[in-house]
Amino acid sequence: MRAEVEGRPVAADPVPDGATGHFTAMQVRGRAVRGLELHLRRLRSANDELFGVALDEDRVRALVRHALGDTGDASVRVYVRRLRGSTDPETVVTVRPPGGIDSPQRLRAVDYVRPTAHLKHLTTEQGRYREIARKAGFDDALLTDGLDAIAEAAIANIGFLDGVAVVWPNAPILRGITMQLLETVLPHTTSGAVRLREISSFDGAFVCNARGIALVSAIDTAPLPDPPVRIDEVRRAYAAIAWDPI
Repeated sequence: MRAEVEGRPVAADPVPDGATGHFTAMQVRGRAVRGLELHLRRLRSANDELFGVALDEDRVRALVRHALGDTGDASVRVYVRRLRGSTDPETVVTVRPPGGIDSPQRLRAVDYVRPTAHLKHLTTEQGRYREIARKAGFDDALLTDGLDAIAEAAIANIGFLDGVAVVWPNAPILRGITMQLLETVLPHTTSGAVRLREISSFDGAFVCNARGIALVSAIDTAPLPDPPVRIDEVRRAYAAIAWDPI
């Protein structure tokens, strides 16, 4: 990984203890990103809510281009952080090798919903629950409200498939960029709560984030149907979405 703070290379942790702020994560291919405006909108809105400071979007794009250098394909994160004892937020860009998800995911349900879930915080507890789930042999944690209403996976949105549409849980969640892009190309609904006890009534489920789309094969010990045609439809719809130059 390489990281830059306001365009200056740093070797330190980009999110040290005590830092507050927010971020967005994107996959870059050929120095372009799907949903670039949505990423900038996320940063702009969170910056206003957390810091009361306007986001210079042109500078953010310039900082990403600078951090990429000659790299065309990468996993990029843009953090806006405020260090303990500081009054001014800083923009941090990290660059890692490109990534993706495509294998079936097994999720472990946990009783946790992120605070102010509409924000992509620097630090929340879902990382700890994800580690617990992985140590138990699962791929990720599935966040629920304790009364079996499903919200989201620890690092992804979850969508359920009924006969005609994608059903997103009506719960406190981060509306991921991939989720928002899929909503522009697929029938979808958020009409009600999705409960653990009801998952057998769906045709299947998938998780999605910037790394892609993956079938959910099981939640806890309950296997879910594998509808390859429907999952392929979701993947094809996502693959057809245009990439935006940075």
